[in-house]
Amino acid sequence: MYISYNWLKDFVELDLPPQELADRLTLAGIAVESVTGLGEGIEKVVTGQIETISPHPNADKLVITQVNTGTEKLQIVTAATNVGKSDIVPVALVGAKLAGGFVIKRAKLRGVESLGMMCSGQELGIDPKTMPADQAHGIMILPPGTPLGRDAKEVLGLNDYILELDLTPNRGDCLSVIGVAREVAALLGRPLRLAEPAFPELEEKIDGQVQVDIEAPDLCPRYIARLIKNVRIGRSPLWMQSRLRSAGMRPISNIVDVTNYVMLEMGQPLHAFDYDLLVDHQLIVRRAGDKEKMVSLDDVTRELNPDMIAITDPSGPVAVAGIMGGLTSEVTEKTTAILLESAYFNPVSIRRASKALGLRSEASIRFEKGIDIGGCLRAINRAAQLICEMGAGEVVSGTVDNYISPYKEKTVLFRPARAAYVLGMEVTKNKAAEILTGLQFKTQDAGENLLVTVPSHRADVSNEEDLIEEVARLYGYHQVPTTLPYGPTTHGTKTKEQLFRTLIADTLAGTGFNEVVTYSFTHPRVFDLMHIPGDSPLRNTINIQNPLSEEHSIMRTMLLPGLLEVLAKNFSRRVQSGAIFEPGKIFIPAGAGVAEERKVLAAAAMGQADGGWNTPPRELDFYFMKGALENLFQVLGTATATFHPESTDPSFHPGRTALIKAGGRRLGIIGELHPQVLEKFELPERVVAFEIDLEALFFVSGQPRVYRPLPKFPGIERDLALVVKKETPAADILEAIRNTGGELLSTVALFDIYRGEQVPEGYQSIAFKLKYQAGDRTLTDAEVSELTAAIAAKLSARFGAELRG
Repeated sequence: MYISYNWLKDFVELDLPPQELADRLTLAGIAVESVTGLGEGIEKVVTGQIETISPHPNADKLVITQVNTGTEKLQIVTAATNVGKSDIVPVALVGAKLAGGFVIKRAKLRGVESLGMMCSGQELGIDPKTMPADQAHGIMILPPGTPLGRDAKEVLGLNDYILELDLTPNRGDCLSVIGVAREVAALLGRPLRLAEPAFPELEEKIDGQVQVDIEAPDLCPRYIARLIKNVRIGRSPLWMQSRLRSAGMRPISNIVDVTNYVMLEMGQPLHAFDYDLLVDHQLIVRRAGDKEKMVSLDDVTRELNPDMIAITDPSGPVAVAGIMGGLTSEVTEKTTAILLESAYFNPVSIRRASKALGLRSEASIRFEKGIDIGGCLRAINRAAQLICEMGAGEVVSGTVDNYISPYKEKTVLFRPARAAYVLGMEVTKNKAAEILTGLQFKTQDAGENLLVTVPSHRADVSNEEDLIEEVARLYGYHQVPTTLPYGPTTHGTKTKEQLFRTLIADTLAGTGFNEVVTYSFTHPRVFDLMHIPGDSPLRNTINIQNPLSEEHSIMRTMLLPGLLEVLAKNFSRRVQSGAIFEPGKIFIPAGAGVAEERKVLAAAAMGQADGGWNTPPRELDFYFMKGALENLFQVLGTATATFHPESTDPSFHPGRTALIKAGGRRLGIIGELHPQVLEKFELPERVVAFEIDLEALFFVSGQPRVYRPLPKFPGIERDLALVVKKETPAADILEAIRNTGGELLSTVALFDIYRGEQVPEGYQSIAFKLKYQAGDRTLTDAEVSELTAAIAAKLSARFGAELRG
């Protein structure tokens, strides 16, 4: 929001420098982002009139002009094509300084002397977007009758400063000059100068000439219409054009400029209809029909829906309320009578309509935030006053004011004692009343307290805390004393789940993994990339209503695809090794638009881990991933985890995949990814991954750690080499060894697997190192041999294992 410093001075006495005013507004909660001087650096530019134009003798594209500046006549050579005899233009004299530091010097152009330069708006620091189309890139033409020799900065309103505001969403009342002036007046303790609009009216009445029917009072509780006749369309006065430009708006015509001017000044959007183009001179405010069509002012056919407010005549829509007018009732140069609209529209409806149509304007922004329903009449009268003052039309007596739901004033109790408790400082009742009165609130004495009536322009104030905030920000936040907190304090700690997640991240990072964070959104093609069948429940996803793109149109039901995309991006950039993990959420539809959020841990790895000067690189393969998981389980105190062959998951390589179980629960899956998945992601031939249910892992983790004293007696080791069928899982053999060995078997480890000529076809040799140890004595060879023989017998009976000689 841009606010003119000079425009503010129309409503409140100002003697503060603009920057100081900006600082004080910011401290009062109205943040000012910047202060810009419009004409800073521009010197010696005056108004002048072109008296003659003659061809240049040595250049076809140049002309020689004689320009009268009021005190002298100057010969100026120009290439401008949009100027004519008698035009009044800004003239930069010799020695003038223009925007950007450009200095005008006496010059000869193709042998002809030029004593200055005619200026475009851009050369005076004016944004071309705010200039009329015929002057956006040519010389700026001033209105006829503009005095000659005047400082162009004064004539064009460039001796001004612009305050750029960064308003919070609740302060829609400050989207106007008067709204900000009200803040400034209260801040400085000065009166706000607001005069009621006054203008002559014709003797004829509006009664019987205009009919307004509101069929959707929930969307439009107030609609006012005024009739202006004998309208003369033309350019608005230069002072009005300058103020519109200072707010970043382009002047169009006197009638349109008046509606925009009033909107900027008072915060009330207005709209003008061509009165003679309205069927039966009737307006109907209703909900738009489903797929109802209307051609808008930009000559685009718009499709409406019942969430939108349509302004119609008996033939159909003539405007989308608060958004844009219709082409059928547009004010043109042929217009001789207009019907002005000033209304209050439901903010939610306007926001939805603006979003659905892709149209967001200065008017819709104000309607969305909520305008002053009590100020509609004053705004339309102000517009009528301006039209009369510029001689652009004559006002028919009276208005049509359909005020179905009059504003009910809110009265809120303000307790100074409560304010002192909330703010930590005392503000007297009289001081609070002074501040609130300055903001146009009405106050009434109620003993030690105040009864405060909230004005209609402050829809954001509804309770006592809002009033306390108003008092505090005007009194000055800097006056709140610095005090130490008191009362009981609590020490912030992490929950068990948070500590659990941190331990996982630290452990995996220490194992050589890097943590990544991927989007919770993904694309529907991800299921084909992961080789997921069409009937898989994983394809049952939650769709995003307004996705940024198709690539982020659904909520993910798997974590692995995001990790594979990270690996693929790195692999395409010649980073061929890496191990990554992510603890995140997947989203499963749970009916009635509700999503079940499940916490999952996933990891993926490819390539090799770096070696050292005396250690070779290590393959990041299945056994690396399995070892990382087993280390994690040990750190987490997870119940004994087991790995079971799995070949049904379509994303993983059959025969190189295992289910992970612990404590009677299925934790997840680990293995090499399917070659077709790797091909679709353009990854190397071998990538290993796992995905684990974090909630299940949390449930089976946290087992108490048991500490045993160091053994006092030596242990005895035995190697046990067995010949078993290839399909016999080593984990099952380990479990049988542990169960049979009992308490005397302290450790057992697999150290060799052999398949070759010395082993029968279909079999493998598998060797374990067993360590026996007792806590109360030294074991004898006989005891160890007997226990080893019992283990061998158990394995032979269960697996058909034979001792290898």
